[in-house]
Amino acid sequence: MKICMIGSGYVGLVTGACFAEMGNDVICVDENAEKIELLKKGVVPIYEPGLKEIIDRNARGGRVVFTTSLEEGVSACQICFIAVGTPQDKDGSADLKYVLQVARQIGALMTGYKVIVDKSTVPVGTADKVREAVREELVRRGLGSLEFDVVSNPEFLKEGNAIQDFMRPERVVVGTDNVRTAALFRELYDPFVRTTNNPVLLMDIRSAELTKYASNAFLATKVSFINELAILCDMVGADISQVREGMGTDSRIGPRFLLAGPGYGGSCFPKDVQALIHTAGTLGHSLEICQAAHRANQKQMAYFAGKILSYFEGLNVDLAKLKIAVWGLTFKPKTDDIREAPALAIIEALLARGVSVHVFDPIGMDNTRRVLGDRVRYAQDGQDSYGVLDGADGLAIITEWNMFKSPDLGRMKALMKSPVVFDGRNILNPQEMRAQGFTYFGIGR
Repeated sequence: MKICMIGSGYVGLVTGACFAEMGNDVICVDENAEKIELLKKGVVPIYEPGLKEIIDRNARGGRVVFTTSLEEGVSACQICFIAVGTPQDKDGSADLKYVLQVARQIGALMTGYKVIVDKSTVPVGTADKVREAVREELVRRGLGSLEFDVVSNPEFLKEGNAIQDFMRPERVVVGTDNVRTAALFRELYDPFVRTTNNPVLLMDIRSAELTKYASNAFLATKVSFINELAILCDMVGADISQVREGMGTDSRIGPRFLLAGPGYGGSCFPKDVQALIHTAGTLGHSLEICQAAHRANQKQMAYFAGKILSYFEGLNVDLAKLKIAVWGLTFKPKTDDIREAPALAIIEALLARGVSVHVFDPIGMDNTRRVLGDRVRYAQDGQDSYGVLDGADGLAIITEWNMFKSPDLGRMKALMKSPVVFDGRNILNPQEMRAQGFTYFGIGR
């Protein structure tokens, strides 16, 4: 099939590359000329394991091309995916201006039947707005009778595992009211589900739109729930790791998304939870559980920062003379994404109290520098994670990169001014740390 992928960001690049990998012809369009030139040269502007290799392979084979010309993509392809950003507006809603702008552009360019697909995460009712925007442009051009379909096909990609998620999806959700289009999407996704027998779920458009938000909000709620229990564990002297094991072996609950930490972040959970709350609010309905999950997440970041500050305040340490090293800046491992990363909120809380913060992340330091500038000290080029420990009064582990899970404790202790570790992901063994002379704090341990 010939596919136009409009928007060459995270979702657009992964989706376009994986469709090309299965033999489809894909044109990736983006208005950012600098990004397109980089992609043409084989430079992938985001970090996602395996993505560059797939793009390089299919670019050489001519199955994926990059352009700034939307006209080129729309004229050559029957299926047009909209994969542009839906940033959070001031009221918490998803800003649809880019989605609707693309819809109008498609309507201004198309001359024959098209399937227009909402791949971006969008609230309920967006397909109706896209259809209206396209129709208005067609009527303006005197082509009001031209046929087209609008489909909701939400993505369920986990950053750091997106290629596997797309190539072997647990399910594919397709919202359409047209039997012909439903058959087209079954054919498009058949190579991805054929060996697993996982379902292509066909449903009405509004249900498909709501499914993505509902899924992310539920997972965010699980994270907030276990984090609130972790605080309780700290208070009563229980171990959240053992509580999780006791809960997770219940088949009705399961162990996934029950790892205590400093809070959830990223481009999806925070934005989608608030967008779902806003959608319900516009209809006079209050999503109490979602609101509580959002509040608990904000509280969790403050709790971890407070754990660090209160320890040193209890020692009557001058916070302005304090140096804290931070391991991990991205919102999760195997990505360079720092959007809504808990590390940023925690670092801001430390900086506000005059603490000197020195940071290391294997992938995310460039993106962090664009946000925090020179307010923190970064590991120098060629320096590993141990470099920021030199003279540190404490270490905060905020992202669970594998390289942090079995550190050289002797080397750490020799470098640090005081061997104090705040393990925000519970990735180290408390007994071993204490046996080696460290003062150790986990989350709920």
